[in-house]
Amino acid sequence: MKRTNLDTTGGFFDVVLENDRAQAATMTLSPGQSTGGPDNAHAESDQWLYVVAGEGQATVGGETVDLGAGDLLLVERGETHEIRNSGGEPLETLNLYVPPEY
Repeated sequence: MKRTNLDTTGGFFDVVLENDRAQAATMTLSPGQSTGGPDNAHAESDQWLYVVAGEGQATVGGETVDLGAGDLLLVERGETHEIRNSGGEPLETLNLYVPPEY
């Protein structure tokens, strides 16, 4: 068994728990901040992104969708993607990578 407390994270991107098959990370984007882009893709890993708080937009494979608290987004391996904070508060996400990416 492995356990962690997500309240202890605070950086832009922190891997918080992992094993040989999957990895969990937290990400916090400040208002206006983005990560990724048209060349950003995970060749071998699916990324599940759960929005804990805030508002944003995801562009995946050229398609843009709005994100808000409670949304779950699946970025499949090989899909290009960018996540942007479009709100006035931090965009906080929990990301699962299967298999581990980082």
